[in-house]
Order: sequence, then structure tokens, then C-alpha cells
Amino acid sequence: MGIYEELQARGLIAQVTDEDEIRELINNGKATFYIGFDPTADSLHVGHFMALCLMKRLQDAGNKPIALIGGGTGYIGDPSGRTDMRSMMTPETIQHNCDCFKRQMSKFIDFSEGKALMVNNADWLLDLNYIDMLREIGPHFSVNRMLAAECYKQRMEKGLTFLEFNYMIMQSFDFYMLYQNYGCNMQFGGDDQWANMLGGTELIRRKLGKNACAMTITLLLNSEGKKMGKTQNGAVWLDPEKTSPFDFYQYWRNVGDTDVLKCIRMLTFLPLEEIDKMDGWEGAQLNTAKEILAYELTKLVHGEEEARKAQESARALFSQGAAAQMPTAEITGDDLEDGRIDILTLLLKSGLVPSKSEARRAVQQGGVAVDGEKVTDIQETFPSDAFAGEGMILKKGKKNFRKVVLK
Repeated sequence: MGIYEELQARGLIAQVTDEDEIRELINNGKATFYIGFDPTADSLHVGHFMALCLMKRLQDAGNKPIALIGGGTGYIGDPSGRTDMRSMMTPETIQHNCDCFKRQMSKFIDFSEGKALMVNNADWLLDLNYIDMLREIGPHFSVNRMLAAECYKQRMEKGLTFLEFNYMIMQSFDFYMLYQNYGCNMQFGGDDQWANMLGGTELIRRKLGKNACAMTITLLLNSEGKKMGKTQNGAVWLDPEKTSPFDFYQYWRNVGDTDVLKCIRMLTFLPLEEIDKMDGWEGAQLNTAKEILAYELTKLVHGEEEARKAQESARALFSQGAAAQMPTAEITGDDLEDGRIDILTLLLKSGLVPSKSEARRAVQQGGVAVDGEKVTDIQETFPSDAFAGEGMILKKGKKNFRKVVLK
């Protein structure tokens, strides 16, 4: 089985420009391909995870990845899949985020001599002359076709700015520059990027008379059709300071029964033969599958030791509720009022909820317990000595725990 056939078997391929050519290139290690990452935050998240895994799979098959950091396109912001405009970032923030991305990507991609490249599109986008750009690139883009693109439709409802309208042109120009300067003959991206990617292949054809390829990968959606990688507290980050290895593990340990085998197939590097044997699993076996998924992905992102620790901690929590194994949250004397803290503030400070309204809802629905005792009164308060010893054990729902200590 070639790498193209493996990607098909894992359910990763969504759309392709020329299947026969793409199969020939990547199966024979002839592809120099790129995936773009706009630095919209100081960490990559689960939304980037599939792209990084794809780059690793293709590099392992002998192909050459280019990780394109959007230091230039980050000034504009991709409107794809959004109903509102992205916030404008300063040049300093964009550069800081780019530096953070580089460190994280190196865990997945071998950037040693000749094996991969990391390129920043700020190198060519920020120095463009506006008039020259319009004359050189503008005639090759149809406004009618651009407005029909899926990536603009949601923004059209609330008002698409001219700034965002330029994003497709910038991304297409990236492919054009990478083709000329680095021999990049393929672009990969999420399925919501299809129109932008076609813009690049068309620009290369029109300007250079050459053929370049594009392939989109299936978006990671749950059984309800929603993008995976977000919790009620926000994105699931790859940075351990933003999402701890334990919480990262727990996110995957808690995926739905209908999603776990799909995630194992799409995201892990387990052999397909081994995964095929799991297809008939049901009941308690699905919990085993969830542990496998969580362990394998935590190992990929945080290393084997952190994956092992997270798994042991999770098992200890569910079997005995061992406080020593739990993730810890700290409160201080400033969080107390007259020596006490209320349950809503406690839930918020622990990080188990993103807001007090969510905390109130959790308590009212009977999903909160303190040291094993259910809390149903939103006015409940706790004195400072409740945190003595190993601290207080705070639980929300069946699987979310925190040990809370007073500093």
C-alpha cells in the first residue's frame, strides 16, 4: 500500500485536483508540498494537529514538507469558516506567535538539512508594491468566481471587508512564490481551504504555464458535525502551559463512542491492520479504544513519559480518586471573602468552567461535588481550612477533577 492509498484508507482525503498525478508524486517521494499556518495565537491547537500529522506521514514516505508560517497573511486574517472578522495583531505579536509555532512543529517534522523547510511569507508579502501587485496578479482573478467561493459566504452575511477579500490572492501568491523559489509542486490544507488552494494552482498555470496540485484533508468533525478540538473552556492547545498533558489526554479519553475509532484511524500512527481489528469493538471495548487514542496522541504531542503519567493519573482518578494524581489549581487569600470562598468562584478559579454562569448551571444541574459530596446550592461557601492537608477535591460532571489548594 502506498502512502496515497493509506491516506484514503484512513479517511483523510477530501478533494484533489488530479488524483493520478498526486498519487504518483507522493507514492514515489517526489512531492515538495506546503501547508500554511497563520500565527493567530502563541500556540498551535488540535485544529492544526491533523495537518502536522499529515506532514509527518508524507515526510516519512520520502516527500519534502514546507511549513509556511503566515507572518504576512497574519496581518490580514483568513475569513474561511468565520462569521466575524479576526482581531488585528501587532507586528510584535505576530513575530512572537511565529517563534512559538516553530518550536512546536519541530516535534513532528524533521527540519534537518534538506529534509524540510520552514518559510515565512512575510519575506515576500510585506515588501510588495501595491500597484505592481495589482498589475501582475489582479488580471488572473475573477471577482465573480471569488465571491462564489465557500470561504467567503459566511462573511458575506455580516459584511466581507476588502481586507479579508484579499486573503485568497495572498494565499495564491504564496503558492506561486513557493513554486518558483523552492520547487513546491503541491499544497495541502483543510477542506475549507479548497477555493484558496485552487486560486494558487490557477495562478501558477496562468503565469508560468506549469501544473501544480492541491489536496484537501477531511475536517475533524464529531458525530454532530461540529469541529473537534474545542471545549467549553476554549481550544485544546498543543502547548502544555495552555492545555496540560493531563487535560489533553482527558479530551481524547472523553470523545464520543461514535467518534473514537474514526479518530484512531485519522490521527494515530497505529498500523491499519491493528485498527481494522477494532472496527467491531463495542461496549466496554470502546473505553479501551479511548485510552489507546488518548495515550497515542498525548505521546505524539508531549512525549511518552507525559502520556504514561496522564494515563496513570486518569486511571487513578476513576478507580480511587487519588488526590496526588490530580491536576492542581491554586487559589490565594485574595480569592476569599471574610475567610470563605463561594462555589461559583471556586469552580471558575479552578479552571473547570469558563464563566460564573456556566458554574451556576453546573451546580443547578447537580453536576458538582466537593470532596465527594454533591453541591446543589449556588450560595454554598467554604472556609479556608477546607483546603488543609492535600487540598479540596473539586469535581464537575463524571470525568473532570481538580485538586484545589490555598496558597
